[in-house]
Amino acid sequence: MDVIRVEGGHSVTGTVRVEGAKNSALKLMAATIMAPGVTTLTNVPNIADVHVMGKVLKNIGARIEVVNVHELKIDTSDVDSWETPYHLVAQMRASTAVLGPLLSRFGRAVVAMPGGCNIGARKIDMHILGLEALGVEFKVDHGNIYASAPNGLVGDTVTLSFASVGATENLMMASVFAKGTTTIDNAAREPEIVDLANLLNEMGAKVRGAGSPVIEVEGVSELHPVTHEVVGDRIEAGTFLAVGALTGEPVRVTGFAPSHLGLVLKKFEQMGATVERGARECSVWRDRPLLPTDIQTLPFPGFPTDMQAQTMCLLALAKGSCIITENVFENRFMFASELSRMGADIVIEGHHAIVHGVDGFSGAQVRSPDLRGGAALVMAGLVADGVTTVSDIHHIDRGYEGFVEKLASLGAKIERATVPDEEDVEGF
Repeated sequence: MDVIRVEGGHSVTGTVRVEGAKNSALKLMAATIMAPGVTTLTNVPNIADVHVMGKVLKNIGARIEVVNVHELKIDTSDVDSWETPYHLVAQMRASTAVLGPLLSRFGRAVVAMPGGCNIGARKIDMHILGLEALGVEFKVDHGNIYASAPNGLVGDTVTLSFASVGATENLMMASVFAKGTTTIDNAAREPEIVDLANLLNEMGAKVRGAGSPVIEVEGVSELHPVTHEVVGDRIEAGTFLAVGALTGEPVRVTGFAPSHLGLVLKKFEQMGATVERGARECSVWRDRPLLPTDIQTLPFPGFPTDMQAQTMCLLALAKGSCIITENVFENRFMFASELSRMGADIVIEGHHAIVHGVDGFSGAQVRSPDLRGGAALVMAGLVADGVTTVSDIHHIDRGYEGFVEKLASLGAKIERATVPDEEDVEGF
């Protein structure tokens, strides 16, 4: 198995550039289904989830050319299947992103139930209810979702019970070719939603209001291929900026918009960190003790659930106690038990984590429970006493390109190694 070993106590400072956003790139790749021809996506992260989405598209007939690692030319001219393979789709939560595009192009789709990190039930009730309002009929059988629009897609008003990113994206893409106008009320407002809307509009769609709670989509008859740059990854940026707040020395992150991390950066400041914002970059450092502050995760522009574990790592070393409330994924506190192995004092009560600050972490063998939790455990190892070994790092590979290499470039003593499953993996 592959592990990441990190030795604590070394100076970590410098500049890193983040890649394109995972949570945007996957949806943009799916959207190319709707525009037959060659669409070029630039600033695409070279990560496991992108590889899986590429295989999904190839399986239904697309051709993909990789140019300079971060540029994809996706030719969907010959896509002739509306059924996605379970063995690929089950690997990632973003799998349902192909549902809307397939319905738009073929009027039908067969998609496996979503997989990915084990952080929540990932119910797709809102996807189904919203698409049903547009004329889609569903049947779920043996782990597959069978969708069809026998009378075509027709615009309507859909009110989401929760500002779901996935449901908003699927409704946007499904309604592009629907007759009339579709209104999505209580729509998700994340920057990745805006990025998808920008791509669709560049292709010839008529999407208005992305980034606000109400999105309107006026149906069109066709889309055309374009060249589009993926928005910078705010969560990768937030992770490295959290390293600056954790270790204390300046970490500068480029390639993203700090406005996409508005509340996260404010919370870092409340914890005692200094934040210096630029147009496309941000720096964080700290010259005083970490202070406790309460956190509750909410859809954008609230505090992102994808930054909860990294922030818990900081708060576990704060001078006092605080409460973290997880409102998005019910299983997102699995990280806490692993951090406790390193000396953290965290009590879980339902969807609340009561965090009592400790003086420091101790290096230990820990397991990455999910994508963000795995990254946060590596972070903790940077300031732990001794060596921390993180296993199950395939989760980290799903969302971070060159994570070990980037931390090493900042001065961390860190390595990726392959060890036998039965080996005692403590130490270098």
